[in-house]
Amino acid sequence: MSKLPHFQSKAFLAPMAGLSDPALRLLCKEFGAGLVVTEFVSIHAVNAKADNITKFIEFSEQERPLSCQLFGSDLEKIKQAIKIVEPYFDIIDFNMGCPAPHVTQQMACSALLQKPELTRSIFRTMVSSTKKPVTVKIRSGITHPDKWQDIARIAEEEGIAMITFHPRTVKQGYSGKADWNLIKEMKQLVKIPVCGNGDIQTPEDAKRMLDE
Repeated sequence: MSKLPHFQSKAFLAPMAGLSDPALRLLCKEFGAGLVVTEFVSIHAVNAKADNITKFIEFSEQERPLSCQLFGSDLEKIKQAIKIVEPYFDIIDFNMGCPAPHVTQQMACSALLQKPELTRSIFRTMVSSTKKPVTVKIRSGITHPDKWQDIARIAEEEGIAMITFHPRTVKQGYSGKADWNLIKEMKQLVKIPVCGNGDIQTPEDAKRMLDE
């Protein structure tokens, strides 16, 4: 397992499609974000833009440490995409959290929670394809919070450096309430770092999550 870089704080900016562009990431770094992450990008798009990747995924040196989030499930395409982005980013993150149907229908993101053996192969492929640390973001399950334990164990076994956990199910989407108790349970289950995610809207929320 490759070592994570040093983070100046425990407050990270989550990747958000259509929002976490370089301008927002720079602002968050200026205000103390320990880590910022690119918007998620398809492994197929990365391979298609290989000759122009730094213009396709825009970033600046001031954002470091900087994580690039990928999604997809084709093992060969994952390997190729990692080789393309590896020189430019400090961390390679893998999205298993997005619940959007147009994404999950591709057997990508949170749909992979149903496929533990494919997930294991993906993690193994990613870790063996780069010297940079590989991280993953997951949800708690599809309709019930019943998948995260298996995926967390697999992640640790296969050399994933950190898990970001959004404790909602795919069915919940962004409704209801994130069950922060599950984050504590994951922290007790694995030895690798766990980053909590979901329903942090104020500084007080962030402190409460860390305390809990």
